[in-house]
Amino acid sequence: MNTAVEWLLEDDQPSIRYLALKQLMGRAGDDPDVASARGMIPKKGWAADILAKQSDEGWWVGGESLYRPKYLSSNWMLLILSDLGVTKDDDPRVAGAAELWIDRFARPDGGFGSDREFGAVQRPSHYCIVGNTARGLIKLGYVEHPRVKSALEWLANNRAENGGWNCFGKGRNLDSWEAMSAFAEYPKRKWTRGMKAAVEEGAEFYLEKQLHKQGARYPPWYRFHYPFHYYYDLLIGLEFMTALGYGNDKRLNYAISLLKEKRRPDGRWDLDAVHPDVAGYDLKWLKKNPNEVHPFALERPGRPSKMITVRALTVLKRLEG
Repeated sequence: MNTAVEWLLEDDQPSIRYLALKQLMGRAGDDPDVASARGMIPKKGWAADILAKQSDEGWWVGGESLYRPKYLSSNWMLLILSDLGVTKDDDPRVAGAAELWIDRFARPDGGFGSDREFGAVQRPSHYCIVGNTARGLIKLGYVEHPRVKSALEWLANNRAENGGWNCFGKGRNLDSWEAMSAFAEYPKRKWTRGMKAAVEEGAEFYLEKQLHKQGARYPPWYRFHYPFHYYYDLLIGLEFMTALGYGNDKRLNYAISLLKEKRRPDGRWDLDAVHPDVAGYDLKWLKKNPNEVHPFALERPGRPSKMITVRALTVLKRLEG
C-alpha cells in the first residue's frame, strides 16, 4: 500500500479514513472497517469539533442568519460536514441542522437562497447557493427529498443558453461550478432529460476552457484550497468532471498535469491556501470589509493536507479506471 494512503487511513481523522476506504480502496458500505470509521465521524476529529460548537437550536454562531457571518455560520459548517462523510442518519444534530437549512433556504421557485442576506428582504434563488445547498443535502443523506429534486430542476431550467451558469452577473463563467458539482452527486438514474442536457452542455463549456482558460490567468485557480465554499480551482474542476465521466477527454490534460506536478515526493499534496484567498482578488474587499469574512480552516496552508490528498487521489483513481 502506498504511504500516502496509509497516512489517510490513520485513525486520527475518521472522516478521511472513511473516505479513503470507500473511494480509494473500493470498500463497500457494510464493510466492518468502513462502518467503524463512519460511526466515529461524529465522535472524533473535524466533524466532532464542528458539531460540538453547534447550538441546541441547531445553528452555528447565530440563529438570525444561517448564511452570515462568512465562513463560520450554519451554511458553511453544513457544507463542510457534508464533505466529511457524516449524514442525517449518523447523528440527530446533523439532521436537525440540515432540516433547518432546508426550511430557511427553500424558495417558492423551487431553488434555494440565503436567509436574510440583505436584511429582511428575501431574495430569489441564487445559482451558487442552489448548487451548493443541493450538493450538500445529497451528501448529507437527503437525495430523496423533494427540495433536492426541485433545486436540480431549477438549475437545469436556469442554465445559460450555450451551457454553463452565471453566479456573478457577467456571463457564464468557470467560477459558477456548483451546479456541475451538484449533478455529479445526484444519481444518474434520477436525471431528467433537462438535467442530462444541462450537464452535457456544462461539461462542454468546461472542456472548451480546459478548466482554466477564461480571461487573464487567475492565480487562485491554480492553488488547491479547502474549504472551497463557492470558490473554484482546478482540483474542483477535475473532481466533478471525472465524477461525471469526462476523465478521458484530452482537454483535461493540462489540469491533470498540474495535479500530478503538485504531488509531493512522499505522495501527498499540500493545502496551498485557505479561502478567501487573500493573494487573489479578495484582498481589497477584505480590507474594506474586515468584519464580513472570517476564514475557517481544518488544516494549515503550506503543509501536507489529508483533505486535498484524499480528493486528489480519488481523481487519479477515476482516471486509472
